[in-house]
Amino acid sequence: MKPDTDATAGTGTTTGTDTTTTTTATGSESDWTRPERSPGTPPRVIVIGAGVAGLSTGCYAQMSGARTRIFEKHVLPGGCCTAWSRDGYIFDYCIEWLIGTAPGNNAHQVWRELGAFDGKTMTNFDVFNKVEDEHGRTVSFYNDPDRLEAHLLEISPLDTAPIRAFTRDLRRFTRIELYPFLTAPDLRTVREKAAMLRTVLPAFRLFWRTAATPMHTFADTFQDPLLRRAFRNIFFQDPEGFPLLPYLFNMAAAHHHNAGFPQGGSLGLARSVEERYRKLGGTLTYRARAEKVLVENGRAIGIELRNGKRYFAEHVVSACDGRTTLHGLLGGRYTSPRIEKLYSDLLHRPGTLFPAVVSVFAGIRGPFGPDEAHSTTHLLSAQDAARLPGALQNSIVVQVRSRYSDGFAPPGHSVVHCTYFSDFAYWKELRSRDRKEYRARKREAADFVRAFLERRMPGLADRTEVVEVATPATTHRYTGNHDGSILAWKAFSDADDVAARLVGKDRMRLPGLSGFSMAGQWVGMGGLIRAASTGRFAAQYLCQELGLTFRAWESDGAEPWHPGKLGRLPQLDRWSAREETGS
Repeated sequence: MKPDTDATAGTGTTTGTDTTTTTTATGSESDWTRPERSPGTPPRVIVIGAGVAGLSTGCYAQMSGARTRIFEKHVLPGGCCTAWSRDGYIFDYCIEWLIGTAPGNNAHQVWRELGAFDGKTMTNFDVFNKVEDEHGRTVSFYNDPDRLEAHLLEISPLDTAPIRAFTRDLRRFTRIELYPFLTAPDLRTVREKAAMLRTVLPAFRLFWRTAATPMHTFADTFQDPLLRRAFRNIFFQDPEGFPLLPYLFNMAAAHHHNAGFPQGGSLGLARSVEERYRKLGGTLTYRARAEKVLVENGRAIGIELRNGKRYFAEHVVSACDGRTTLHGLLGGRYTSPRIEKLYSDLLHRPGTLFPAVVSVFAGIRGPFGPDEAHSTTHLLSAQDAARLPGALQNSIVVQVRSRYSDGFAPPGHSVVHCTYFSDFAYWKELRSRDRKEYRARKREAADFVRAFLERRMPGLADRTEVVEVATPATTHRYTGNHDGSILAWKAFSDADDVAARLVGKDRMRLPGLSGFSMAGQWVGMGGLIRAASTGRFAAQYLCQELGLTFRAWESDGAEPWHPGKLGRLPQLDRWSAREETGS
């Protein structure tokens, strides 16, 4: 990601000598500019967006015998799953933990099919997150239920009942494996449905009870004030509205090393899937912004780019921002009560979208507090919180990202990622009204981080070599995600059931429009494994429409992964003059 820069220029791709397009076995340029496909050739599929969902759609469609072409408006794959560099530091933007990093489950199978883990090692931590209050009291959320229980009881013996209730449920979740990411809901066989029931039914009461109990309600049962606040922040900051279930599910996955961090991080994962797509014969065109979907007689037949070029296919998949798809690419012509509910009602309802974030990265000479946890949520005083521009909560998360993967910092150096939930409207209004004021607020966020870290580790400010700030306006500019949300619809909100019906009953299609489908977090909810699975589902549905047999197999890429595989990363300093002029 290139915070607040012109994202339509910069480095080229790593797939071939042409910095815009890689032409492979999918055919020549003329094959895509003719409305009718050549006799005897496989059906063509156009995918809009090279995020994880778009790359996944392309990979599975290629494996199933289609010819695919992905159009991406920027110069890197991954969407929000990205990174950028400056002065030898890599600022990894997205992954904090990734479901599916351990073998033996369906989530892992999806990533192996997409080549995401080719040649990579995984980093796992014993602690999911640490929470520290403004007085220095701390709680570590160990993934091991026994260790967590002993630790919590030591902090607050008076809270024995809720502590043991939580760890008892966590133990039960460690014995459950439920990753329904292989087959689209409407295509599951009787055997697949029966297998899912065998997993769900014995634990039905556990699922029902933990899904019906809000974390806020549970946290308020603690007598210790630190535990009351800390439990809300297991997921780094309080997502508000989440029940107990996702906390237990993800901590249980982390206990089994199935929620680790892949070497190379966010952009490394995107690059690996991009490479898998290329090896499967796909074509990926960067700097190509889709302007509209071409429709003829109620069927999508291709796309038109901003430069006026038209490309044709037998099926079009949009794997970009949902509102942009519906009201931009399609002009709002194809709708339904379900679509209206999501994109005219829930989209603007408070608490339905996952919040946007401010990211402050610091590149540090030397080590960063060897005794510090890899991830700590710091609960702030009201006075400190008031100094964070656009903050939604009184907390900030500090992650030592150089411990997550090799190559994120130069040898002997460290890189820290500090984040907080923030108000998109605040940053959008600032940037639109006064660029100078906008940059001043970014400096305030950077100055706060410098001062905060210096208070904890005197002398650190003198060792801080570079600080970069990305705001919610940055995320919106780079990805187009509505309100700068990095995870789209909030799980367990009113949007959850509606989006699930889009994937299941509607088969990711729109009423009155054939030859078109949607993929990604705006139909399948947030999270990278969900985004990847929607690509698999979209390919399964379009295979049925185009008369293809869905096929998938694991990548056999065994070449050791190394930081050089990230390719040429954007560097922010080269864009500073462009930003200063507001272009």
